[in-house]
Amino acid sequence: GCHVTIVPWNTGPDEIRALRPDGILISNGPGDPTDVPETISSVRSLLGSFPVFGICLGHQILSLAYGARTYKLKFGHRGGNHPVKNLATGKIEITSQNHSYAIEEESLPATPLKTTHINLLDQTIEGVECTADGAFGVQYHPESAPGPQDSTYLFVKFLKNMRG
Repeated sequence: GCHVTIVPWNTGPDEIRALRPDGILISNGPGDPTDVPETISSVRSLLGSFPVFGICLGHQILSLAYGARTYKLKFGHRGGNHPVKNLATGKIEITSQNHSYAIEEESLPATPLKTTHINLLDQTIEGVECTADGAFGVQYHPESAPGPQDSTYLFVKFLKNMRG
């Protein structure tokens, strides 16, 4: 098991460092990720110091912290049956989603992020990773329960990153 400490969205990087976490999970939440610039700045200052796993809004914040850009989807992704392709394995994962924003693909080349997952319905980015920093994120909800369990391996990956 893991000892989990939950902090508010606006907790500063010095406070987080003082907790001496083994890793940082940036959770999901509502809205436009650019509405929380202080959180993006905090995450940016923590990158490379701790393994990071971002989920949904957390994935967007992580990507923005690395210098990527986001945009509002014409039609948001909603529901528990979105097919996503894992680019490393070729496996199709059925995912649960609830978001209105996505990572701008054209912004990634200027960052250390690589695309790891894509949505098969509209080709939007569903996952990114910076292996050098032990940081990754997915746009969908691997934590959803009840819901598809195709992506539980992501939590195993995060645990391995925390163990070094």
